Amino acid sequence: MATLTPESTKNDRTVPVRGTSVETTKTFRPDPEEAPEEDLREAVLQLEREGEWIVQRVPEPYYEAPTKYGRMKKIPYERTWHHKSCGQCGHIPGYSTSIFWLNRVLGYDYFDPRDQTSCTAWNYYASATSNQAAQAAVAMRNFAAAYETGYFPLIHCGTSFGHYKEVRHELVHDHALRRQVRSIIERLGRPFVMPEEIVHYSEWMYAVRDQLQARVVHDLSSIVSTVHPACHYYKLQSGDAIYDPEIYGGQRTAVVTGVVQALGAQVADYSTWYDCCGFGFRHILVQRDFTRSFATLRKIEVMKEEANPDVVLTHDTGCVTSLDKSQFAAQAHGRNVGVPVMSESQFAALAMGAHPFRVTQLHWHSTDYRPLLAKMGIDAERAWAEFQEDVKQIEAGTMDYLTWEAVL
Repeated sequence: MATLTPESTKNDRTVPVRGTSVETTKTFRPDPEEAPEEDLREAVLQLEREGEWIVQRVPEPYYEAPTKYGRMKKIPYERTWHHKSCGQCGHIPGYSTSIFWLNRVLGYDYFDPRDQTSCTAWNYYASATSNQAAQAAVAMRNFAAAYETGYFPLIHCGTSFGHYKEVRHELVHDHALRRQVRSIIERLGRPFVMPEEIVHYSEWMYAVRDQLQARVVHDLSSIVSTVHPACHYYKLQSGDAIYDPEIYGGQRTAVVTGVVQALGAQVADYSTWYDCCGFGFRHILVQRDFTRSFATLRKIEVMKEEANPDVVLTHDTGCVTSLDKSQFAAQAHGRNVGVPVMSESQFAALAMGAHPFRVTQLHWHSTDYRPLLAKMGIDAERAWAEFQEDVKQIEAGTMDYLTWEAVL
C-alpha cells in the first residue's frame, strides 16, 4: 500500500505523460488557496455518540488507501452489499455482472439485494424536481436496507456515490433536516444508519488490484488505454476520493489508472482528461447533440490524436454511456473516432478470462470492440458462436440462465 510522504506533498509535480510518439512532462501546481476539507467520518461518529444515528462500521478485513488530503479510507474486501446502478442494469448489464464475477473469482462474500431502490440522483441533478428531505431519505433507506442484512454498502454508480456523499454532508450539518429524515425512516420501520465510509466499487477494484493481477491470463503489455476519471466520483466532495502519490504525483484520482497498470496495460495521457464525458445530466436529457459533440470532439477525438488508445476505460455509468454511444453520430460525419469504451471492471474481467458476451456482455456496446479483443488474444468469433448457442438453449427452455463460470 502506498503511503503519503513529505516528498509526495510538494506543490510542484513533474510526471511523465505518454503521447503517441514522444515522451513529455507536465507540471501540476495545486491551487495554493485550496484547504483540506473537514473529516466527515469523525463528525459521523460524534453524532452516533450523541444518539443521533447508528454508524455501520466497515467490516474487517479492509484495505486502507490515502484520500486527497491524506486521510486513510477504509475499503472492505468482502461482506459487501452491492448498490447497483439503474443505468448499468438498464443498458450496460456487463458492467454489473463483471463486478459480481470478479467477487466470485476472488472468493469474496457479497450480497446482491433485491430491495434496493434507485438513488434518484438523476432526478436531483437533472431535473431539480425533488426536494432535499426526499433525496436524503432515499439514501438513508438504502443504507438501512444494507445494515439489516449485515453487509456493507458498495456503490456501483459514480453519481450515487457523489450524491450520497453530499447527503451525508447535509445530514451532518443540518440538524433540522436530519430530524425530518429520521422521522421518515422511522415511519418506514427502518433503523437510522449512516455508513462509516461511503465506498465506490472502483475503490474496491483498487484495493484488490494485486489480486486481480495475479489472475490475469491475457498479455496486455501491448494494449494502450486512456482513462476518463468520472466527475461525480472525485469532483463532488472531493476530499473523499482516492489519490496515490505514485500515480500522477497524487494529483489525479488513482482508482482506474492503478488497476489498469496492475493488469499490465499501458496508460496514455491526454490533455482533456479533466473534462466531463459530456453526459452532464441535463445535457443528456435536453441537449443531447451537445452531449454527443462534447463526448466526441472534446474527449474521444483528443484521445485519438494525442494517444491513439486501443480502449477507453472509466468507472461510471454515464461516462461509459456517453463516450461509447455518442461515437456513432460522429462516425456518420467522418470524424476521427472509433475507440471502444468500457468500465475497468469489464476490462479486468476480460483480462482474467471472462467470456466477452456471457459475462462482460460487450454486445450491448455500440463502438467496435472486436479489434481490442483480437489484440488481447481473445477469439471474438468463437465467443459469439458460444453465446448464440446459449441463447438458443435459453429460448428452448433447456437452460435457465447464463452461468457465472463463463470463461473462454
